Amino acid sequence: MKKTLRTTVVAAAVILLTATFGFAEYAATGAANFPFFQLGCLIIGGLILMTLKKKYEKMYVAEMVGAFALYTILMALFTNPVIEAVKIIVT
Repeated sequence: MKKTLRTTVVAAAVILLTATFGFAEYAATGAANFPFFQLGCLIIGGLILMTLKKKYEKMYVAEMVGAFALYTILMALFTNPVIEAVKIIVT
């Protein structure tokens, strides 16, 4: 029961972070320039983390959620709106 509950918590965090990424990118770029590749990479990464959590019981929930949050930030950094903002700030 504990294993299922912990995996469910990680799944909920993955879904919430992915939804937040999708909403933020849609609000920033609109439907025409939506970064579908980054969203796909985020979904695949979440599935891999879920598989690892289910396979290895010694991994903590906070570690999984933190790793996925950092991965979400990394994916967000490599989208066009962020790169354009960095270009504007640097020049």
